[in-house]
Amino acid sequence: MKTKISSRDLAYCGCFGAAALLLPVLFHLVRLGHVFMPMYLPLVLLAFYVRPLPVAITAFVTPLISGAVTGMPPFYPPVALFMAIELSIMSVIIAAISTRWPRLNALAILVPVLLLGRVLYVGLVYGFSQVIELPATFMAALSFLGGWPGLVLMIVAIPIILKSAPKSLQRTPRTALPSNSGGELTNQTLKEKYDEKDSCCG
Repeated sequence: MKTKISSRDLAYCGCFGAAALLLPVLFHLVRLGHVFMPMYLPLVLLAFYVRPLPVAITAFVTPLISGAVTGMPPFYPPVALFMAIELSIMSVIIAAISTRWPRLNALAILVPVLLLGRVLYVGLVYGFSQVIELPATFMAALSFLGGWPGLVLMIVAIPIILKSAPKSLQRTPRTALPSNSGGELTNQTLKEKYDEKDSCCG
């Protein structure tokens, strides 16, 4: 299994990670940060462009960096940690599915994974609330209902962004190379390709 992170993946993770740090600051200026979950949008979108490992690392560390630098999300209650877990798991699933089946409709991946992420986050809130003796059911319900505008934003915006993005930015589907063994092109295959090109060009 290939685990090396490519320079392309590093560039994408840097750009989208920076956007995930900047957007919450802008949204909090107009007091809409908690409603629209602006950190989620770039990180979930990133999962459609890079492989699971780099997006998992980026999605996990970004909320922690933001919490350490800006205080948003907070470390106590451990919202930053809960977001890091939720975002990294969602991103890994999206990246794995979109890498394995690159032609699968984005909504077919996005909607169930976002719902899974919300359930995971609510479960973490519920468990922590029980530990510190807060009304766990109320806190979990509040968390479940609070992020719906952000989910709707991602469901609407991400497919549009993916469709409008230049082809050069999109992940190239893997195709099998004709070979005798080991995936290498043979001289006969190359000759046939050149013959086809010559016949087409007349």
